[in-house]
Amino acid sequence: MPQPAPAPQSHATFMDRIPRPPVFTSPAEERRHRKERLAAAFRLFAEFGFDEGVAGHITARDPERLDCFWVNPFGLHFGRIRVSDLILVDHSGSVVEGHAEVNLAAFAIHSRIHAARPDVVAAAHAHSLYGKSWSSLGRRLDPLTQDACAFYEDHAVFDDYTGIVEETSEGDRIGRALGMKKAAILRNHGLLTVGHTVDEAAWWFITMDRSCQAQLLAEAAGQPQRIPHETAKNTYALVGTHLAGWFQFQPLWQRISRAHPDLFE
Repeated sequence: MPQPAPAPQSHATFMDRIPRPPVFTSPAEERRHRKERLAAAFRLFAEFGFDEGVAGHITARDPERLDCFWVNPFGLHFGRIRVSDLILVDHSGSVVEGHAEVNLAAFAIHSRIHAARPDVVAAAHAHSLYGKSWSSLGRRLDPLTQDACAFYEDHAVFDDYTGIVEETSEGDRIGRALGMKKAAILRNHGLLTVGHTVDEAAWWFITMDRSCQAQLLAEAAGQPQRIPHETAKNTYALVGTHLAGWFQFQPLWQRISRAHPDLFE
């Protein structure tokens, strides 16, 4: 006899089935984990075409020295970055571990984001094609797709481009515009995303750039239909959480860590 259809799962039941980020037994173990995810995120950004010369940076707060963050060396291609290449920078801009220079804009932006947001472990910024194209419009993303709902009422626009970021005061202003949200569109510049893990911050950047691409294509073709407010909010509750951001990165991690074993060096 036909079996009755299973009862629909509640949001809580669905989220309970998702694996959780690992728990660490020591700061050294957690540091290694963050650095591996950081190197992997750079390799993925290279594959997605988010590199643009020497522009772009992803940072991860050190688990012990909370006023320091790990970041890519200035001028090294995203696709070549290994764990051993990452440098540790303090909030005065000094390189305290590693033998390379830090991108001045990376320090000016990320040091202030990390200072303003103690909850943030990682932040990502790059000059991706669709992100910078959308940023020139100076608008927030609309809830046009399920994926874009991850940013519904949870991203901001920094509407004051004044040139290359060289001063921490500019980073402070970006931090104020970001507030407690997961992402900011930096007008005429690109995207910035943050997360409670490296995985989360990297995933938000990847899916935000794709959401920019989707809206650009939709608006070029006609008049897109927005997802209604309540539906967008309910969708956000599933796809826009810290846990959802971390989990969405895991298939990418599985692929890149196997395809690029040298990133662990």
